[in-house]
Amino acid sequence: MTAPLLVTADETLLDELLRLSAAAGTTPDVAHDVPAALRAWAKAPLVLVGADVAPALARAAPARREGVFVVLLAPSPDAVFAVALAVGAESVAELPRSEGWLVERLTDVVDTGPARGLTVGVVGGSGGSGATTFACALGQIAGRTGPAVVVDLDPLGPGDDRVIGLDLVDGIRWDGLGHTTGRLSARALRDSLPRRDGVAVLTWHAGPQPRHLQAFAVREALSAARRGHDTVVVDLPRGWDALAEEVVSRCDHVLVTVVPTVPGLAAAVRVCSRFADPGGLALVVRGAGVDDHTVSRLTGAPIAVRMADQRGLCETTDLGLGPVRSRRGPLGRAATTVLASLGGAAPVRAA
Repeated sequence: MTAPLLVTADETLLDELLRLSAAAGTTPDVAHDVPAALRAWAKAPLVLVGADVAPALARAAPARREGVFVVLLAPSPDAVFAVALAVGAESVAELPRSEGWLVERLTDVVDTGPARGLTVGVVGGSGGSGATTFACALGQIAGRTGPAVVVDLDPLGPGDDRVIGLDLVDGIRWDGLGHTTGRLSARALRDSLPRRDGVAVLTWHAGPQPRHLQAFAVREALSAARRGHDTVVVDLPRGWDALAEEVVSRCDHVLVTVVPTVPGLAAAVRVCSRFADPGGLALVVRGAGVDDHTVSRLTGAPIAVRMADQRGLCETTDLGLGPVRSRRGPLGRAATTVLASLGGAAPVRAA
């Protein structure tokens, strides 16, 4: 049971609490009297008790538990604190002063799950190494087994919605989250993003180079994405600043795409040197050229997968189908192998 419990016979208070619940993206259970409250008391993850019912509920002596709060519309009289103590409440919330706090508590109930999503960052070891394409391929494959999202943090890229084929699908973009100041609900974010076949994308609207992202908006979006999706793929920016470093620190794994040529490897060595712990990276090597041992030795990172170039990739992407045509193509197999090694997907089975 994940729905919070509202206990009140005051219709005005109930209307306010239902409004706040809707803002948090949850539909609560409502008890208008003490017997109904006692029936749902133990199972509800959060209980909001109206000051009108609190004295009678205290006399019924419900079992002590966490997550109980007394709520009222007027400034708290001294007697309310004694009643709150008797009912076992953690504190008293006055409306409208405590609206923001209550919405956060209700949002926490909505977002509670068994675990946060696997977060994988992808960055190009050199120009043209296919970082955005591989990030989108990971999202497509992950989306076949559970909700996945690709978070586009590269303002100089083509837009991950175009690569996946979601550029014509309505949904919120970074522009709509730029002024986010409070806690962002995982459900609200998940439901508002452009999505198809289990994978969503958070990127910019089409147009000139977008404005600089605000750090607080990125933090909230990533946090909500992790709470609301099984897999979060972050298309990391080409530039390197404090925000990029912070995002990397929030990733469970970081993949560097590498073209195994002398120039490509030279660039990849520089990219890998940005990280304090290169051993925490893994490489996605695209194409033939410098051998695996040399690539790993020079970059200081292991190879997660080496894949061949995929024929017809540009045509598939231009048609809006995304980079993965089949799980048995080079991109599909590589993405599946990487996700399986990170615990995010099942490996491809032979026919």
